[in-house]
Amino acid sequence: MDRLEAMRLYTRIVELGSFTAAANDLSLPRATVTHAIKRLEERLGAQLLQRTTRRVRTTRDGETYYGHCLRLLADMDEVETDFREALVQPKGHLHVDLPVSLARLLVIPALPDFFARFPQITLDIGTGDRFVDLVREGVDCVLRVGELGDSGMVGRRVAMLQQVTVASAGYVRRHGQPDSLAALQDGHLAVNWVSPTTRRAEPLDFLVGRKRRAIALPGRVSVSGVDAYLGCCEAGLGIAQMPRYRIADGLKSGRLREILPACPPPSLPMTVLYPQQRQMPARLRVFVDWLVELTAAQR
Repeated sequence: MDRLEAMRLYTRIVELGSFTAAANDLSLPRATVTHAIKRLEERLGAQLLQRTTRRVRTTRDGETYYGHCLRLLADMDEVETDFREALVQPKGHLHVDLPVSLARLLVIPALPDFFARFPQITLDIGTGDRFVDLVREGVDCVLRVGELGDSGMVGRRVAMLQQVTVASAGYVRRHGQPDSLAALQDGHLAVNWVSPTTRRAEPLDFLVGRKRRAIALPGRVSVSGVDAYLGCCEAGLGIAQMPRYRIADGLKSGRLREILPACPPPSLPMTVLYPQQRQMPARLRVFVDWLVELTAAQR
């Protein structure tokens, strides 16, 4: 029995707590299992297991060796999987969750390209901005915009979304277009965005050089939904800040006007979150890589 096989055998004994159970699980004679562990302990010069009449337990050295075995075997499995998957198309089903506007305006229009590249992958797409318990709900990954708290998930930043300060053409006709932050605070209104987390209205943010400047403007309406936020801005109810991709058509048509382009809002991080796992499935890896490629143009 070579060293890798002995390591696999040892980990099964630890996990099952029994020489006999491990032998049955691996279809090996009980004597072969006993002899292999004896040889392993002799080679390492340490006792790994304590045998009792009812159960096998690890010694302190055995527990340390078990951790090393898990890492080495996982690395070997990952290498072999990578080679196998390089020869075949990734396949399987993915359950993903995306913000509503990102799904509608950015991701879904590009899905024909994804499916052309990976015809054996299918997607189940949920949309929303709520907290998703990936493990409990069986979700493979979520795409989120903005700063994130500690969720215990693995996060991969895929883009920094450029933001724009805008107002409707009607608003600009009525209130004028401010040419400085001082002018902005002289009689202008905001569509106030209420954070779903803190339930407080957030100020408008501007970058003056490398410094961040927050300005709170009065407003007649406050919202906590992205579609309502844009709708109120288009209706002329005040100034708003949002990612450029969401309002590209409105800027192009003239329905919306950019305000203070020399002092843009800070960019928003866009992050893919997925559960911690030693070996990421190929279907998830190619989907995340595709999202990185797709959103590169939005940086």
